[in-house]
Amino acid sequence: MKIAVFCSANSNIDADFFSLTEQLGRWAGENGHTIVFGGCNMGLMECVAKAAHIAGGMTIGVVPMVIERGGRASDYTDVTIPCDNLSDRKSLMMDQSNVFVALPGGIGTLDEIFTVTASATIGYHQKTMILFNIKDFWKPLISLLDYLGQNNMVRGDWREYIKVVETLPQLIALLNDIHHRS
Repeated sequence: MKIAVFCSANSNIDADFFSLTEQLGRWAGENGHTIVFGGCNMGLMECVAKAAHIAGGMTIGVVPMVIERGGRASDYTDVTIPCDNLSDRKSLMMDQSNVFVALPGGIGTLDEIFTVTASATIGYHQKTMILFNIKDFWKPLISLLDYLGQNNMVRGDWREYIKVVETLPQLIALLNDIHHRS
């Protein structure tokens, strides 16, 4: 299975985020899954790629030229897909992946979550977007999505498109379930 991971490229964040990200990457690598990521050598992006790579898994880095030129491309990328910009990156990551996992992240991660989800809501794909709600990181976003739903701003239930898990075992169980259904 090709698992896209959307996450922070910042390093000065909660150490627990790194610990669980490393465990996710290791699990993916040990179980023969591929990690598709933004190709950057910083923060949780580097963490998940390094863990998967060291554990024997494949990593696909979708790397915008500005990242490459800035010397910020990960050394743990087995396959590098260069791209022009962030729109290309999201499109290529969606094409390359079977499922999407959002770890803690910022504006870029939010952009990726909503690009994938909006694409699913209008029928471009039927792939699952998962929020890994480490230490309630995504709680404000979940509240916002509930608010949008209560105000009829979302067709149907947003949870049809975005799944929320609280623990790594829950995430792994959901990924295994998706893998076995595909």
